[in-house]
Order: sequence, then structure tokens, then C-alpha cells
Amino acid sequence: MNLQTLALVGAVALLGPLLSAGSRWRVPVVIGELVAGMVIGVSGLHLVDPTDRTFSFLATLGFGLTMFVAGTHVPLRDARLRPALGRGALQAVVVGVVAAFAGWGLATLFDTGHAAVYAVVMASSSAALVLPAVQQTRLGGAPLLATIAQVAIADTACIVALPLAMDPERAPVAALGALGIAAVALLLALGLRWGARGDRWKRLRETSKTHELAIELRVSLILVCALGALATVSHVSVLLAGFAGGLAVASAGEPRRLARQLFAVTEGFLSPLYFVWLGASLSLGSLVDAPAYLWLGVLLGAGALLAHLSGVLLRQRPLWAVIAAAQLGVPIAAATIGAETGALTAGEQAALVLGAIVTITALAASTAVASRRTAVRAEGADAADGTDAASSVSPPSR
Repeated sequence: MNLQTLALVGAVALLGPLLSAGSRWRVPVVIGELVAGMVIGVSGLHLVDPTDRTFSFLATLGFGLTMFVAGTHVPLRDARLRPALGRGALQAVVVGVVAAFAGWGLATLFDTGHAAVYAVVMASSSAALVLPAVQQTRLGGAPLLATIAQVAIADTACIVALPLAMDPERAPVAALGALGIAAVALLLALGLRWGARGDRWKRLRETSKTHELAIELRVSLILVCALGALATVSHVSVLLAGFAGGLAVASAGEPRRLARQLFAVTEGFLSPLYFVWLGASLSLGSLVDAPAYLWLGVLLGAGALLAHLSGVLLRQRPLWAVIAAAQLGVPIAAATIGAETGALTAGEQAALVLGAIVTITALAASTAVASRRTAVRAEGADAADGTDAASSVSPPSR
């Protein structure tokens, strides 16, 4: 990989924000980046080589940082979620049970032997997608808190379970590695909280800000790389290392300055590079050559939606259930791990991404409906207020 290739990757990655900014359907930025990668990769013009060691290394670093940022988005410190955790956990369990049966059915139907992988993917949610969607549509109310808790629980549980599902034969070793990373992340969270109590980190941040040292960003990058190295040694995916580090920071409260720095480095460079690399690695030709994989992708997306709609049995609103079904990190991580280890065929990797796109499309449609409903209610409230105000100041008719 050279500077020309890096410039090309950066240029085509701009398709992501262009599609997102110009769409009424709020297309996630990563969709445009994936499409850009497909255009210049093995499915398109072959302008980049996704097997290049430098390209792959930078993509791995971007993958870890993307999952780190996703971990910081989990609302661990939101006190409003605590009363809703029980109901959210119950909804997540019900979805997981339905997804397990659906995963077994799809693995049997397509004779792939990857029932556990499909089940984890369909049971997953994406806090990084759902939380911004909830904020954009101004949805609220106590009942929605259970859905947010469900998303946070499912996101965390499925990311932990995915490496075990991808390689069942090495599950004991992977489980030990996951426990080791969890222990390190827990110690990190305790250390961050300890530093926050005595204003130690505050003084350090003030020094960093005054002298423009970016210490918070440096420490975060060291943390991600160190946890990634531990994950590599213990044969666990980098996704778990990055996500665990993000959860540790979220538990202590992510400083705004660090959030801005991480946003600049991750969203401005490494995350787009990762998604372009992933898109370049996907072989869409396998979907054309073997239409069964095309149907597998569609059914994975439909299965995820149906599994989450089982929450209606627990009196969850269908619109919220569809929003909670939006997934991105877990299916893309599964495709990435499958490409790196050879555990999944090229067709299965493309099918996983296609399934995620189906759920994201449903999320876009659901948020559009929710936005219209919110706007109608707001207009109705404004009209009612105007009527009341007019009647309060107008003299009575005689």
C-alpha cells in the first residue's frame, strides 16, 4: 500500500457522508463506505488489494477503534436505565431464543453448519445505530427505556459471544482470553473511577489542554493497541478488545475532549479505511454465482426483524422492536473474522453484510415513520396551545 492508494481510499470513502447528508432516509455513513469499497475492490474495479499487509493492518486498527467507540456509546452511566434493565434483559433473552431457532433453521436449510453464528448475528443490536436514531426522532418515555436497555445488553452479549460462535472447537481457549480481556477492562474501569474521585484525571486533562498534548487520545490509542495485542495472543478477536476498552471508558464517563479527539481520528481516517477495506474484501460475485447466498442474506435480515418482533409478546411496540433490530457491528465483525480466518466462505461474508443492510433499511423506514408521527403530535400540540391561548385572551362572545 502506498500514498496513492491511501488517497484513493480516503476519496472514495467520502461517498459515505455524501449519501448520509443528502438522504431523507438517514442512510448510515458506513453504507456508502462499504459500497465505495465494493466498487474499487474485488467485486468492482480491482484498484486496491485488500490482502495487502499494510492495508490489512490499518483496517485492523480501524476495526478496534470502531468497536472502542461503539463501546463508549453504551449508556452504562444512565441512571434512568437501571429500573428498565430487568425488562430489557427479558426482551433480549426472548429475542435470543427465537434467533437461536432461526439460526438453526437457516444453517439446516443452506447446509452451512454455522447455526451459532447466524443466531448471534440475528439476536444482536447496534447501540451505535439505535441510540442516534432515537435521538433524531425525539422518541422518549419510560417504556422506551426498556428497549434501550435491551439494545445495550444484546450489543454487549453478542459481541462477547461472537468469537466463541465463530470457532466452537477453540471455545475454551477463546473463553479464557475473553475473561482475561474482561478482567483488564474491569481494572481499567476501576482505575479511571479512582482517578476521577480525586480530580487526578481532571488535572491531567487540564495540563493536556493547556499545552495541547492530546494525552487522553494517546492513552486511548495505547489502550486499544495493548488490549488488541492481548486479544491476538489469547486468540480472541480485536473486536472484543476494542469494545471492552470502550465499555471501561463509558463506565467512568467519557470526557468530551476525548470524545472529540476519538471522533476525529476514528471517523475521520481509520474507521472509513476499515469499512472501505471490508467492502473491497467482499465478493458480490459470489452472490450472483450462487443465488443461495443472496437468499441467505435476505433471510438473515428478515430473521433478525422477526426475532426482535417477538418482543411484541412482552408488550413492546412493533416500531420500537424494528428499531432495536438494527445491527451493524456484529454481522460486520463476523464477516471480518470470517475473512481473516477462512471460517466463512466469501458468499457467507457477503450474505452477513446484506442481512445487516436489510435491518438498517428497516431502521431508516421506522425512523421516518416515527419522525412523521412526532411532527404530527408536535403540530397538534402547538395548535391546541394556540387555541387555548386565543381563548384565554379573547373576550367572551355576547
